[in-house]
This record gives sequence, C-alpha cells and structure tokens, in this order.
Amino acid sequence: MTTTNPPETSAQPDPHRAPRAFLHDLFATAVRSALPLHAMAAHLPAPPRGRTVVIGAGKAGASMAQAVEALWPADAPLSGLVVTRYHHVPERPAGLAQRIEVVEAAHPVPDAAGMQAAGRILGLVQGLTADDLVLCLISGGGSSLLTLPAEGLSLEDKQRINRQLLESGADIAEMNCVRKHLSRIKGGRLAAACAPAQVVTLTISDVPGDDPATIASGPTVADAGSCADALAIIDRLGIELPEAVRAQLQSGALETPKPGSACFEGHALAVISAPQQALEAAAARARAAGIDAYVLSDEIEGESREVGRVHAALGRAVARRGQPFAAPCVLLSGGETTVTVRPRAPGAARGRGGRAGEFCLGLAQALQGQPGVWALAADTDGIDGVENNAGALVAPDTLARAQAQGLSVQDHLDRNDAWSYFDGLDDLVISGPTFTNVNDFRALLILGADAPQPS
Repeated sequence: MTTTNPPETSAQPDPHRAPRAFLHDLFATAVRSALPLHAMAAHLPAPPRGRTVVIGAGKAGASMAQAVEALWPADAPLSGLVVTRYHHVPERPAGLAQRIEVVEAAHPVPDAAGMQAAGRILGLVQGLTADDLVLCLISGGGSSLLTLPAEGLSLEDKQRINRQLLESGADIAEMNCVRKHLSRIKGGRLAAACAPAQVVTLTISDVPGDDPATIASGPTVADAGSCADALAIIDRLGIELPEAVRAQLQSGALETPKPGSACFEGHALAVISAPQQALEAAAARARAAGIDAYVLSDEIEGESREVGRVHAALGRAVARRGQPFAAPCVLLSGGETTVTVRPRAPGAARGRGGRAGEFCLGLAQALQGQPGVWALAADTDGIDGVENNAGALVAPDTLARAQAQGLSVQDHLDRNDAWSYFDGLDDLVISGPTFTNVNDFRALLILGADAPQPS
C-alpha cells in the first residue's frame, strides 16, 4: 500500500470505517510537520558582512538547502555544498534559483561519492575570515554521507565497520561514538576547520533526546566522548581494526574537540524539527477526528521486535480492559529501535527488512489477532533499512492472512525478513523519500474488542 503527503486541507479518513487510511494519514501528517521549510525561517541568522558558505549532510540535506535558498535574501551572497542520500533530492520549485550545490551519496554504508563530498566540504571552509558565516545543515544519515576516514583507515575499512555496527544491535549513540573517533570531519572537527568564521548549525533531529552531538555524529558540535569510550565499544562488539588505528585510539591521538574548546566560541545551534513535534502533529490530527491520542515517548529504544511486543501488550490491555486508556484511542511513539541481525545458515539468503518492519513482526505476533487493534510503523525518511518501503501496517487479520499464504511470522523474525512478510500481504507502507528525517514513527489505533470490525 502507498501513503502520500496530502495537503493539510484534505479530507480526513474516518478511523472507524477506514482504519488503514487513517493511520496512513497520521504518518503523512507527522512527516509534513517535519519538512524543513516549515521550521527554518525562525532560525536563520542575518547575512554577515562577508560571505555565507552553506555546508551540510543528511537525508534532509537537499530539502534543507532548498529552504535556505527560498528564505535567504536574493541580493545576499550564498554558495556551498551539501550531500544527501541517492534519490533524496526533491523537485525544485519553479523559479527557485539553485545557489547551493547538492551531491548524492550512499547510505547507510558510505561510498566514494560521500568521501569525495566530505573532502570538498572541508576545502570550502578553508581560508574564511571572522566576517564570514558558515551555515551548517545537518540531519540524520549524515554519519554515513559525510565520511572522511581517519589516518590509517581506507574507505573499505569504514564500509566494513559501518556494516558491522549496523548489524550489531548497537544504539545510535554507540555507533556515532565510534564513527566520530574514526573520522577527520565528525565529532566537532568540521567546526574547528571553519575558524575563525562564525558557525550556525541548523539540525533536524533523528535521535532519542535530540542531542546535537549525536545527530550525524555532530560534525560541528563538541564531543564529550573519548577514544577510550570508542575503543571499549569496538572491543565489546568485536569489530576489527587495523593495528595502527587501534594504537591511535589507545594513545588518544584520534581525540575529538571537547566542550569548552576555543574552536566553538561564538557558534550557534538550533534543532529546527524533532520527533516530538511530529508525534504531536499526528496526535492533533487524531484528536480532530474525535480520537483520543497519547504520545507515549519520542525516545523509545531497544530491540525492534521486543518494543513491538511491549506495544502489543499495551494495545491488548486497552482493547480488552480499557486500561491504561479507554478505547477508541491512538498510541503514538518515536525514537530509534535497533535490529540485531541473526546469523544465517550457510547458503541462506540475507533477510530483507528494517527497524519498522521488525517492530511490526513482533507486534503482530504478540497481538495474536487481537480484534480492534491496527498499527502502522514507519521511518519518517521514507526508507526502512535499505528496502523500498518506509515501514508496514498490522491489522487484526494479519496473522490469519499470512497463515493462509504459508507465511510464518516466527520464520521471518528468525531471518530478519520483515519486508518479504508484509510484501506478501500487500501491507508495506511505501512513501518514497520524504526529504526529512525525525526517525521512527509508530501509531496504534485501538477501537476496542467490541467495536465493529471493518475489513
């Protein structure tokens, strides 16, 4: 099934008659609220006496650059370069002149295009003066897109390490701690390269807690972590490093700029969009349809399937006992869950799936076909893992329809293969790139066990 971003004046689906369409509408509302143009104007600085150089990275990088171009005075100098994921460049509005170059690169595993772009960005900020302004646009995905390996590491090393991190079950803070200390541009190093220019960082948060030092590995933000922290994570996860790089971590030679460093003096930072805002927008949309809405948290982490099972327990309690909330209602949550990829049998195909899909597998299994409960989980960037879907949808008849097709939820969990399961049911949520990224979106619509059950 496909969801699109409807205009705000579009008719709202009836949650009782069309629960699937209602959930798609909530997701589209959350995404629309996080688009850069809606929030950037209040945070843009005034043009400086000198030049304005725009740099940045992330899945929302191109749409953030277009927002700057639309809002920046036409007679004020503006140039720069941002890097975004392949196919994440929105159509340019008619009449909007391009003043900021956009480069596309790979995510979640970096490639040569991203490394070349990172090198060019470092070059653009060389030789600036105190009269100049660096406007840094950062969003989720920037860790992979803005890759410049530390001395002693090759691109192939960084690709291997990234894959191991992604499959390890490590949370985003742990992954980015490692990435910062194995980079020549992350963890505040880009800010140091901009001196003595003023730096203003505008960011869209995709991390629990909205910590700017974690978003895209904080290229312009002071890093409170250490080489020792990174090495401890590397050793715990069993990630292989070249001995020369391990020695640099042990000696502290790869340390990042710390809070209080002079290179951050006079810098400014603003989070212009965040997960909580998107969840609140969806909640307001649900309430407009007469459905009570509750935002559980925008900081939920943990194994995706286990988080799904916890949400299922809540959904069943509401549907069966009216606790802790009365039906009908919507439960909303965000954050960033993780998937630990299970070992494959020799010759077995790699499972196709992502965090949202695996959440839905765990949820469907634990709901046990509970009447009156529907759910949608999706990544707000429009891509769940590396597949073509944003997420998936669960209905009261999901398990029954799957069983009729010979699809086993446990088998697909064992193979981390959520995409194939929900594709077989025509229950993938496919939005295409959304040009923003405030991470996980989850919505449980609970109409109650005794409510009429739409097909």
